[in-house]
Amino acid sequence: METMERKKPRPRRSFTPEFKADIVERCRAGDRSIAQVAKDFELTETAVRSWVKQAEVDAGERDGLSTEERQELARLKRENKRLREDVEILKRATAFFAEETR
Repeated sequence: METMERKKPRPRRSFTPEFKADIVERCRAGDRSIAQVAKDFELTETAVRSWVKQAEVDAGERDGLSTEERQELARLKRENKRLREDVEILKRATAFFAEETR
């Protein structure tokens, strides 16, 4: 019985905003499809489609959160999480010291 070999996952890559903008412009030029641009640059079609969609949102051509709004939302979520943790620590400290004074 043959065992199926698993493909090793592709390491996560990061791209500069300039590179993404260049890819989006190539897609918008209309001479090649998103799939062809993705193939030419060895990118996933899903990633290229999301870059094009986000560029449309940023340009006001489509509804959704702009890149700046997404960044602000992520920052606020991180801050909210940290503050909730701080409150939890303070609650535990208050309970601890309340027991000590009895």
